[in-house]
Amino acid sequence: MRKQLEERLQALKAEFESGQKVLADLEIKQSSVRDTLLRISGAIQVLEEELAKANSKNGEVPQLSAPEIQAN
Repeated sequence: MRKQLEERLQALKAEFESGQKVLADLEIKQSSVRDTLLRISGAIQVLEEELAKANSKNGEVPQLSAPEIQAN
């Protein structure tokens, strides 16, 4: 009985460690995607502002709609 418990304990520890590695990898990917989205959002904002300037020179009403990024 003791041997079975020790084997199960080792298996659970290995599974836990594997899960921690997967979680760490996902957190790295999440951070990378968030950074990319923030850069894209910034580029969208700059382009929309430039278009708004160009449109206002032509007498058009600008419409800005930059997406928001939520930080978790």
